[in-house]
Amino acid sequence: MRTHALVGLLAVLIAAGGCASMQGAAGQGAAGQGGAGPGTGGTLDRIKATKTINLGYRDSSVPFSFMGPDQKPAGYSVDLCNRVADDLRRDLQMPDLAVKWTLVTVENRMASVQNGTIDLECGSTTNTLSRQAQVDFSLTTFVTGASLLGLKETVTASLSGLRIAVIPGTTTERALKEAMDKSAMSVQLVPVRDHSDGRAALENKTADAYASDREILIGLALTAQNPASFALVDRYFSYEPYALMLRRGDPDFRIAVDRSLARLYRSGDIIAIYRRWLGALGAPGALELATWTIGGLPE
Repeated sequence: MRTHALVGLLAVLIAAGGCASMQGAAGQGAAGQGGAGPGTGGTLDRIKATKTINLGYRDSSVPFSFMGPDQKPAGYSVDLCNRVADDLRRDLQMPDLAVKWTLVTVENRMASVQNGTIDLECGSTTNTLSRQAQVDFSLTTFVTGASLLGLKETVTASLSGLRIAVIPGTTTERALKEAMDKSAMSVQLVPVRDHSDGRAALENKTADAYASDREILIGLALTAQNPASFALVDRYFSYEPYALMLRRGDPDFRIAVDRSLARLYRSGDIIAIYRRWLGALGAPGALELATWTIGGLPE
C-alpha cells in the first residue's frame, strides 16, 4: 500500500510540475533560453556555426541505445537526445539543425566526448565521481543496478565457481570484483567486447552468466532467438545512475541539455518514452518517478 501511495503522490508531483513549467515558460520568455542563447561559447557556438549537433550511440545497449531494424539509432537514451536536439532547434531558432550520429564503444565513448567527435553521448553510461574528473554529465536519466543473466539450465544465485562474462573497464566489472573480494568467492571473469558478445558467450557456453545492468540484460533476453531459455538472477551488485555524457567546462551546453530533460520530466512526456522502450517491464516504479520528479527542476 505504501508503494502504491508513493507512486500516486509522485505522479501528482510530476503533473503539478508540468503545470508550473508552462506558467514559468510563459513568464520567463527569452530568459528560459539563457543556456542556448546568443553569445554563449563552446559547444553551442559550434552547433550554431555548423548547424549540426553530433550525438553518440551504442550498437547493442538494448533498450537504451542500439541500432534499430531500420538501421537508425534507437532506444530510451536516443529518444532523450532527439528531444534535446528538438529543443535546441526551437531555442536557437535553427529549424534546419542537423543531427549527426556516431557509433561509440565502451572503450572510446569518453575519448569521443573529450576530443569533440561527439557533443553528447546517448547510451547507458553510469555517472560516477571518477568519470566526472574526465567528463561532465546531465541530470540523471535512469537508475538501475548490475545483475546477472544466464541460461535457465545453468543460472544460479550463488556466484561461487561461475564463469562470469563482463565488459572490462565498466562499473559492473568493478562491482563484481569488490563483491568477490568481500566474499572470497572463486569466480572466473571472462572479458567480452560488448553486450551482444556477452549474450553470445552464454549461448556458446563459454560463460555461465553475463553481468551488466538489469534492464540491459532484460533487453538482451527479449531480443534473443529463444528468449524463454534465459533467466535473471534475483540480486543486484551495484547502483547505476545513468546520465547523458558531455564535455567538461561547458556549462552553457550542459544547462541547455538539462533544461531539455527537466522540461521532459516536468511535462510527464518522459512516461511515454519509458513505455515505448521499457513498458514490457510494467509501469514506472517509485524509483523512476522519484528520479524524474527530482530532475524536473523549475526554470
